[in-house]
Amino acid sequence: MDEDGHEIYSRNADQLFIPASTTKLVVSAAASALLPPSFTAATSVYATGHVRSGVLDGDLVVYGRGDPTFSARCYGLDTLAVGACDSLWSKIDALAADIVAKGVRHVTGAIVGDGSYFDAQLVHPAWEFYDLNWWYAAPVGALGFNDNSLDVTYAPGANVDVPVRVSFNPDLGFVLFENRTRTLPEGERRTIDFFREPGTVKIWAEGGVPANASERTEYFAVPDPNHYFAVALRSTLARHGVSIAGPTRSTTDSTMYKAYRTAQPIAEVHSRSLPDLIFPILNSSQNWFAEMLVKTLGKQIRGEGSWSAGLEAERRFLTDSVGVDTTAFYLSDASGLSSGNLLTPRVFVQLLSYMHEHPNNGGFMRGLARSGQKGSLERRFLGTPLEGRVVAKTGSISHVNTLAGYIEQPGGTRLTFAVMANNHVAPYSAILAKIDSIVVAVGR
Repeated sequence: MDEDGHEIYSRNADQLFIPASTTKLVVSAAASALLPPSFTAATSVYATGHVRSGVLDGDLVVYGRGDPTFSARCYGLDTLAVGACDSLWSKIDALAADIVAKGVRHVTGAIVGDGSYFDAQLVHPAWEFYDLNWWYAAPVGALGFNDNSLDVTYAPGANVDVPVRVSFNPDLGFVLFENRTRTLPEGERRTIDFFREPGTVKIWAEGGVPANASERTEYFAVPDPNHYFAVALRSTLARHGVSIAGPTRSTTDSTMYKAYRTAQPIAEVHSRSLPDLIFPILNSSQNWFAEMLVKTLGKQIRGEGSWSAGLEAERRFLTDSVGVDTTAFYLSDASGLSSGNLLTPRVFVQLLSYMHEHPNNGGFMRGLARSGQKGSLERRFLGTPLEGRVVAKTGSISHVNTLAGYIEQPGGTRLTFAVMANNHVAPYSAILAKIDSIVVAVGR
């Protein structure tokens, strides 16, 4: 469509397609329209007893509200700009420093990760079993640290036949790891893979790495994000000189510490504002941020931090605000990892046209990747007339590739487009080239 809403070309525009990660346009747009740009998520620490002479006689309860930004991540294209990037420990260090400033030196009870702001369903039922091991299907709780993943770095051993060298970061000492790997002769195929006993932190590695291979890092999902955060906070408090006598626990029972949440927290930090929460979702297609945001939408708009409530908020936005036909889409998750999502190309063009004119579209527009710049379009449209002129969201899962966004035309006009390819068996590079050639032809 052109900027006046006139349809220039369509093919199967009202047929339902699996959208993959272009689904993230929906949660990003809905959040931009339904939440204020100044929105932040608070993480608070409550005490279940009094602090006397440096001793907290009770539990230390950290209560999350869906802040995904306890991680090492950048929120702008210029990563050298002041405030653009966070370190892994900066925010959790601030939380610990706040606790120490309240005079706490020892805790007689437990440290508890309270994720009851969201529901107890941490893993989406439509995600593939194997995917649950990895960052792109990390569990979604009200607390989160390091994208709810462990950075797993591996490299060949010193000699052929010795185990592959494997290390974890952050190394918090709670993973039970068994190394079943082998360093292979030079030139052999890399076969290493990582597995986990479901619902536990019992991880093992199988296969091998050739002796001449370079070091690599994978990102392995942690099964209980609320417990993971509590473990990380405990480690941070220890570095700040605070000892804890009790165990590390987690809960999603909203009644367990309800009475204590009415008191003033002894420590609290806030997330970055909404535009920064949206940036990783659109620019680098971060799945976990998208799923955290849809549960936040559910809590803020419908009073329940769940997938069902968040997706209902998205549906109402699409139908009531954008004017999309109810038969033109079905939403299963927020990130597009589920193959159960179905949307028509027309829905995306309607949504993008609506958001281009929305008064709160700043974070949405800034988050979209631009061809030839940092993000998911960094290597696309290079050397074509559209280098630097396509602003869009990509999508890719098995046998699915999509692209939806804007083409900036000379003279300041724009075209809004969506291209969706399903059920193809073309190689990844070939289907991207085909999609891009269509977009270039439209731009011409």
